[in-house]
Amino acid sequence: QVQLVESGGGLVQTGGSLKLSCAASGLPDDVYTMGWFRQGPGKEREFVSSSMWIAGGTYYAESAKGRFIISRDNAKNTLSLQMNSLKPEGTAVYYCAARRTWTVLPTGPNDYDYWGQGTQVTVSS
Repeated sequence: QVQLVESGGGLVQTGGSLKLSCAASGLPDDVYTMGWFRQGPGKEREFVSSSMWIAGGTYYAESAKGRFIISRDNAKNTLSLQMNSLKPEGTAVYYCAARRTWTVLPTGPNDYDYWGQGTQVTVSS
């Protein structure tokens, strides 16, 4: 059974930093991409960043470029998201997700097969 458990959320001031972690267990051998999404109050879930699980290639939403860094530790089955220069619009529940098999730019929620429960990030102004 696949389990994705996020941690590291919290309250931070504008301009501050947080590092989110996702501990994965039970991943199938063909997991190809892991990513981060977020869902703000009253908003749809949106893509933040993704990493190819084996090859390591990364991709970022425009809102995350230059401020967020995604990384993975295959040995520990951990995915991380370092978030810097946080803005109030970054207030959201952040979710870790995993996809089996390759596809071009998996940036939609429906592109992913497994999800964590999320961790709340609140950025105060």
